[in-house]
Amino acid sequence: MYVLEFKIRNPKSQQCLAMDEAIKTAQFVRNKCLRFWLDNRGVGKYDIYKYNTQLRAEYQFVKDLNSHATQCAVERTWSSISRFYDNCKKNIPGKKGYPKFKKHSRSVEYKVSGWKLSEDKKRVTFTDKKGIGTLRLIVSRDLNYFQLEQFKRCRIIKRADGYYVQFVLKLDPRDTTKPFQVTQKCLGIDVGLKEFYADSNGYLEPIPQFYRKAEKQLNRANRKKSRKYRKGKPQSKNYHKARIRYARKHLGVSRQRQEYCKGVAYCVIQSNDLVAYEDLNVKGMVKNGKLAKSINDAGWSTFRQWLEYFGHKYGKATVAVPPHHTSQICSNCGAVVKKSLSSRTHICECGYTEDRDVNAAINILRKGLNTVGHTGI
Repeated sequence: MYVLEFKIRNPKSQQCLAMDEAIKTAQFVRNKCLRFWLDNRGVGKYDIYKYNTQLRAEYQFVKDLNSHATQCAVERTWSSISRFYDNCKKNIPGKKGYPKFKKHSRSVEYKVSGWKLSEDKKRVTFTDKKGIGTLRLIVSRDLNYFQLEQFKRCRIIKRADGYYVQFVLKLDPRDTTKPFQVTQKCLGIDVGLKEFYADSNGYLEPIPQFYRKAEKQLNRANRKKSRKYRKGKPQSKNYHKARIRYARKHLGVSRQRQEYCKGVAYCVIQSNDLVAYEDLNVKGMVKNGKLAKSINDAGWSTFRQWLEYFGHKYGKATVAVPPHHTSQICSNCGAVVKKSLSSRTHICECGYTEDRDVNAAINILRKGLNTVGHTGI
């Protein structure tokens, strides 16, 4: 599947209210289905779909939403339930992801019905009874390149800076008409907090730290928002304006990090045929209160996702290796050299001296080459 996202150009206030109503209706259906599953033991997937039909007959505002949109809300409910069951069967340590009620949903999804693209594919019209109507899109890519049969789903997403429309296309991102370029190079990558990553060739990519640089402005916007908050009373329009300004700043930092990780991952994949990196448990690492902010600001998980995506798209091998002792083992002789996080230089008794992260990157590449062609991660 392939996802394309476009911003809606200047929607009317009535259309914004209609889109908010559609999002709230989808959230209502999801929460009601989850409550039905909690109150009735042994309920299966088809029982929840039948309950969705009862909701459409009982509530008029649910019936006004397209039937496929309510089915998508049921799919989200069942996916959270099935994920919880799978985690219990696999005996995953820690929390199993028990399904929770949604309080602030930001999207509604349609299947093949309930919406229609215009002939020039620059407008989308929603045909259900919510009254959304025709929306103009800021099209940054020519949609006439794709066939109508390839558009499988359509989503409306609400963000801090406006509303967006996503199209889910049945499309393979790989271009099979062009041969893949072979570079005959392999690379090991060790991500860090001092540098964004160090590779096995000795290159150190500087870390941007977008959140750290914008933290002063974010704190100032948060204080302005807090001054306008009235406890126990309805919030004023000035409070909501300050809240939106604060959310937009966070959204800008998130997009900076996303684009940076995307660009760096693209360059790494284009320059090498095999890329090895650590299989880090980032979710567990952020539990460290002293390093959580820096780890989240680095964007390791985002970087890995783009590495794997571009590797699949351009036919390059990406290998995730266990991170154990990659920094402690000498890449020259194989001896174990104990060092703390504050020690940034690897010094071995064999006389080999190298940057700590570069030494780890070489060990990661060696592990990746041992894994390729065999059963591994």
